[in-house]
Amino acid sequence: MQRIDHPLLTRSLGSQTTLSSFHFGVPGQRPKVYIQASLHAEELPGMLVAHHLRTLLEKAEATGEIKGEIVLVPVANPIGLAQHLDHKPMGRFDLDSGENFNRHYPDLALAIGPTALKLLGADAQSNVMTVREALRQHLAQWAPANELQSLRHTLLTLAFDADSVLDLHCDCESVLHFYTDEACWPQLAPLAHYLQAQTILLAKNSGSGSFDECLSDVWCHLAEALKTSGNPAPLPQSCCSTTIELRGERDVSHALANSDAQALVAWLQHTGVMGNQKAPDVPPARCQPTPLAGSETVKAPSPGLVVFAAQVGDRLSKGDLVAEVIDPINNHTHRVLAGVDGVLYARIRDRFISRGGELAKIAGATPFRTGQLLGA
Repeated sequence: MQRIDHPLLTRSLGSQTTLSSFHFGVPGQRPKVYIQASLHAEELPGMLVAHHLRTLLEKAEATGEIKGEIVLVPVANPIGLAQHLDHKPMGRFDLDSGENFNRHYPDLALAIGPTALKLLGADAQSNVMTVREALRQHLAQWAPANELQSLRHTLLTLAFDADSVLDLHCDCESVLHFYTDEACWPQLAPLAHYLQAQTILLAKNSGSGSFDECLSDVWCHLAEALKTSGNPAPLPQSCCSTTIELRGERDVSHALANSDAQALVAWLQHTGVMGNQKAPDVPPARCQPTPLAGSETVKAPSPGLVVFAAQVGDRLSKGDLVAEVIDPINNHTHRVLAGVDGVLYARIRDRFISRGGELAKIAGATPFRTGQLLGA
């Protein structure tokens, strides 16, 4: 294992923030897998999973089991991890800019497309190498202007040439669920099954500029550009990325983290990144994928105390009671009902809500939303 510490641009005088990455296997060896945790820095289950996974990877490397390259970033957001107000972690938004740490990543296809598309020919693998070299050159020329940009730049530089990218997050209170691009789902389905995901949400670009989509979308968009222009050059989906929501913020336990780390190792064995041992059989799916555009965000019609009737993991029918919002001043109880059939896969942690605030999310099978599909 090699540890590399990456200094970020300094925010102020006399301070320095550093991002640390841990590298296993042989650099440049295929397949390459990149795994990071807690880009939203208050979402801690992934950090503990990375802690357990690191131990397993160190043992595997010592016995020669790592055949590809694995890059692990257990603390993907040291900036957000240091942000607190009134003793509360504030790791989702950068306090300087107000930007979500997992939004506003660049459109890499737009950046390299005009040059790279002209260089693609009849050989698919050669085309993959050409695109990755164009990405490398683009990132090498990018001069970040501030600390947040330097964090994004460093993460992308570590991950841009990976075959698979796993971004470990969590929700407030939730079952384990899985976001990925439609083009990535066939390759990543075994991972969702090893992790026993209870909700799988697919989209063709959620419109949010998230880290994972920045890396997978470049391949989708370039392939679409080739098709649109009538260029027959083949370009396979050569980076499959996913955001994995490891249940809720309070689900930080050695038992869960070790189980998740073992599931990741099983998948690494399945993909051939780790060898010497036969991968466990892929478990049966616990759910079928549903479109992200079919996910209903249940909102509060009025402010008040929140009393949930539905638990995470419950399968609801349209019209079922999700929660009551209680106004104790006017002695009024507002019943909030499900608008779609599906699994309630996430809900808020706090038990007071403002008017229009998000209460819960239900994974419906029929798409009905358009535009930006992820919230702030």
